[in-house]
Amino acid sequence: MGAYPSRSSSDVIAPTLTCRSVVSAGELAQHARIRHSVFVEEQGLFERTDQDEFDHDPTTHHVVGYAEGVPVGTVRLYRVPSPDGDEALWQGDRLAVLSGHRHLMLGGPLVRYATETAAAAGGDRMIAFVQPANVTFFRRLGWSPVGGPVAYVGVPHQQMSIDLT
Repeated sequence: MGAYPSRSSSDVIAPTLTCRSVVSAGELAQHARIRHSVFVEEQGLFERTDQDEFDHDPTTHHVVGYAEGVPVGTVRLYRVPSPDGDEALWQGDRLAVLSGHRHLMLGGPLVRYATETAAAAGGDRMIAFVQPANVTFFRRLGWSPVGGPVAYVGVPHQQMSIDLT
């Protein structure tokens, strides 16, 4: 029998993960394709498209996450009115990572990029509505649940919040 080389975890090189705000039509198309793959084709949350009015608002930030330069994740963020009118409130949504790349842990960098972007734009707080399976993930990133689950496109979602100041 021949010897098989073994690899320790220190021999494994983690892929380079980067997140960038969309600056071109091509990047915006990549963003839309990833979201369509996750929310329409895989999860069936939307029938034909997950695009809405925020996608056409020029103040919306569309973000693409890359693994070794390949676009595999997205998030978008935009300013929303605060209930009391006294704070700069941002919402993050459409967090998506292609199923074959979820093991790379790109979700964390995408969420951190979104919160840093909102904070740099003067945001006080950010909210997101997440599927229950992702509540623990958001808690680990410093987010807190607000209220109980609510229905969104017929699926329970939990509102989460994080202070940006």
